[in-house]
Amino acid sequence: MTAQTYWSELAWLNGTPEPGVLLATAPDGLITRVVPGTPAPPAGAVTLRGLTLPGLANAHSHAFHRALRSTVQVGAGTFWTWRSTMYDAAGRLTPDTCYLIARAAYAEMALAGVTCVGEFHYVHHQPGGIPYGDPNVMAQALTAAAAEAGIRLTLLDTCYLAAGFGRAPERAQLRFADASAEDWAARAAALRGNATTRVGAAIHSVRAVPADALATVAAWAAEREAPLHVHLSEQPSENADCLAAHGLTPAALLDAHGALGPRTTAVHATHLTDEDIALLGRTGTAVCLCPTTEADLGDGIGPAARLRAAGSPLCLGSDSHAVIDLLAEARALELHQRLAGRSRGHFTAGQLLGAASEYGHAALGWPEAGRLEPGATADFTTVALDSVRTAGPPARLAPEAAVFAATAADVRHTVVAGRHIVRDGHHQLLPDVPGELARAVRAVREQR
Repeated sequence: MTAQTYWSELAWLNGTPEPGVLLATAPDGLITRVVPGTPAPPAGAVTLRGLTLPGLANAHSHAFHRALRSTVQVGAGTFWTWRSTMYDAAGRLTPDTCYLIARAAYAEMALAGVTCVGEFHYVHHQPGGIPYGDPNVMAQALTAAAAEAGIRLTLLDTCYLAAGFGRAPERAQLRFADASAEDWAARAAALRGNATTRVGAAIHSVRAVPADALATVAAWAAEREAPLHVHLSEQPSENADCLAAHGLTPAALLDAHGALGPRTTAVHATHLTDEDIALLGRTGTAVCLCPTTEADLGDGIGPAARLRAAGSPLCLGSDSHAVIDLLAEARALELHQRLAGRSRGHFTAGQLLGAASEYGHAALGWPEAGRLEPGATADFTTVALDSVRTAGPPARLAPEAAVFAATAADVRHTVVAGRHIVRDGHHQLLPDVPGELARAVRAVREQR
């Protein structure tokens, strides 16, 4: 890496769109200088036309779900019928096809302005549950895929032990499951990060990790000061089953075993009681909403505004990748609250951008990212302000144009660690991302 200077036509600094901003980056991938009021690009600077934002953080991804796009839009059903199709795709994955679909999906994310992704990784073993010779080969495929796509990765290695409360894993789930929480912890301990990859932990759900194993996963993450993520109350049946088994809601059960707190992110958190909302806020537990997936699966609308008011930081993920568009996720966060409450203005554009960037990075264990300031990671993205969707508003309303009108198609530039990954809408490392996606999806579907 070499030092590079970028000049942004407009940049979002401390919640305000500022014109003419110079961003100097160092070989170590950090921002060294931010100089607003620079009227023209200095000699040698790379020009970024549009609104430059901190890089977007996709805090919840299952990369192989990208192979399901459109296929699962045929017919009707519920989350549970969708899950059967997902299990079929999971059963077809190999280390090679996992790498191909992840690399293509991560490249699509880069094109959408995503500079960091949290991969909630649970397909660990061979079909039937037999470990690979290298028990972490699937995780290594994901790490390699992110590196080649040019984005940061937080690998959230997921503990998965059961099919439900008191139920052994079903056949389709065997390749997700370790023999015990201790076996999961030993396998996960062998994972290593690098300059652009960090390792965290995940509890798949209270359905999939028995109560007596929750503390093992929480302690593993705590010892490493690593992020801990968990699917929480995505379905009403999860709540009912947990109450029947333990007399507690899933949130209360996690809290009883030390699994909530500032390093924990609850994913979805759609069906919560008033007490759950207060508990998550009181413990400083973050919440990752995935509005396009939650809508696509018919899961429901989570209490996002109430969670924020209670004290939970909010972030965003594209989850099943029905679309990969963090701007759409941010927009849907507000619009879903409008539909649920029949009123407008639950979140400002600035708050939604914070969820899409700074708070997502924090949830993924990158607290130095998500801001345009000296010492922060040199990760940023530029949204066009001259497309048919964004043209017209004055510069002071550029954040509103980006959140409430722009789409991933309006992303023009993505810079990660000072490296220009997407330039003028073209991925510099993988020139044919649509072709990569088509080939990867075909490889997953044709695998037997």
